[in-house]
Order: sequence, then structure tokens, then C-alpha cells
Amino acid sequence: MHKQTHIFLFLVIAILVSSCGKFEKIRKLTDEKKKYAAAVNYYKKGEFDKAGILLEEIVPIMKGGDDQEMATFYQAYCDYHTGNYQMANFRFKKFAEVFARSEYAEEAIYMSAYSLYKDSPQFNLDQSGTLTAINELQNYINNYPDSKFREESSNLIKQLRKKLERKAYEKAKLYYKTSPFNVATLKSAVIEITNFQRDYPDSDYNEEMAFLKVMSQYELAKSTVEHKQKERYDEAVLFYQALVDKYPKSDYLKRAEKFYDISMKESDRIAKLEAEYKAALEKEKSNTSKVVGAGSNQ
Repeated sequence: MHKQTHIFLFLVIAILVSSCGKFEKIRKLTDEKKKYAAAVNYYKKGEFDKAGILLEEIVPIMKGGDDQEMATFYQAYCDYHTGNYQMANFRFKKFAEVFARSEYAEEAIYMSAYSLYKDSPQFNLDQSGTLTAINELQNYINNYPDSKFREESSNLIKQLRKKLERKAYEKAKLYYKTSPFNVATLKSAVIEITNFQRDYPDSDYNEEMAFLKVMSQYELAKSTVEHKQKERYDEAVLFYQALVDKYPKSDYLKRAEKFYDISMKESDRIAKLEAEYKAALEKEKSNTSKVVGAGSNQ
């Protein structure tokens, strides 16, 4: 059994050495056409790394003709298939510029945008690349409304927007989680939730966002300075009413009702204190006027 394993490994190594040796011999060829033929052969066999290396060496020295056009096109695809999406985006875009009349020009423009889609980062990272991918895909749809890639491009844009949506959702939640008793953070949480509701009105996260908005506003009112409390409790009440109106059967309603009840009571309490204070001021003002009036009559 061990002997058979050793023989198998020896054969694999021999094949690899032979293959590498053959590839290095091809790289040393000075005949441009033979080297290109070898690159195409590697490409069709799916050995994109080897095809890419050969094309990298010969494309700059190729002059005109169909070979240069196809070599440039294959080179862009080699970058794509080996995961070098930024370079693929560049090469596809360059191909469409240089060979604007090519039958592959439209496909190249689509692939330049698709390469950016593939390069889009995870939702928790910076999403500049995602925004760029969306813009390029949308530009492609606008410029080629009847393209066979139109529907796929629209679906790709939806997927990328879902990523932006998830990023915005997590950001809004993070503000509340970071410091639920910090006034500045709570204000930011309410702002981010409001922005999310505006930017993603059809999101599946909006029911939870509506609840978090009530809770964040309540915590903000409770933690804020006294002269701003009533206004902020009143806003918590409005946010609760918006939650009820839009999601009358929400599982969050029972929890949100607690914040609503306290906000109503606190708002009423503060309103009564303000009314009593105002009445006391008016009474004091009235008494002062009477004293001043009596003094002037003496």
C-alpha cells in the first residue's frame, strides 16, 4: 500500500515538473504567434494563471490584427478568473475603449462592472467599492437598455443595495448598543434610524428600526437636561404612534408600550410643573405690580 502511494506521488511530481518545464520553455519562445497559440490553449483548458502570464508578456508587443484584440480580451478574463478583479475592471474597460467597434465591446463593459461587483467588500467594511459597482452597473443598463445582461445587472444592483442596507442597519443599531445612556450617542441613533427609514422604506428591518427609534428617543428624553425633556418625551410618543400605525400587529408593541406610557406620564408631569411655575411667576408679577402701585399712591 505504501509502495503504491509512493509511486503515485512520484508520478504526480514528475508530471508537475514536466509541466513546469514545458511552460518555461514556452515562455522563452521568441515566436509571438506560437506563444499566443500556447496562451490560448492554456486559456481554453482553464489554466488562467499560465495563460495570463504569457499574455502579459506578448500583448504589449502585439501590433494590430485580430490576435491583438482577442489577446487583450483573454487577458482581461484571465485577471477575472484568477480573482484579480480590480485589474480585470481596468482591462475590460480599456478593451472597450481601444476596440470600441469590437463585437465584444459591450460584453467587456458589462464585465468591467461585474468585476467590481465581485470585488465588493463584506457589509461590515467600507462600502465605497460597492457604491462604485452600483454606479457602473447602472451606467451599463442606461447605455445598453436592450442588453442580454440587463436583467442580471438589475439583480446585481439589488444584491449590492442589500449590502448597503445591512451596513446602515448595523450602524444604526450600534449607536444604541455602544452607550444607551450617552445623550450624543442616543441622538445619533435616532438620526441614523430616521435616515435608514428614509433610504430603505421597504426594508425588512424597518419594523425593528421603528421600535428602536421609540426606545432610543425614550432613553434620550430620560437622559437629557430638564428643560428639553418634555419635547423629547413627546417625540417618543409620536414615534410609538408611528410604530402602531404601520405595524399594528408587531411583536414589539408590548415592549414599546412601556416606553409610551412612561413618556406620556413624564410629559404630563413636566407640563403641570411648567404650568405651576408659570402661574407662580404671574402671581409674583401681579403682587409686585400691586406693591409698586400702592407705593406710588402714598
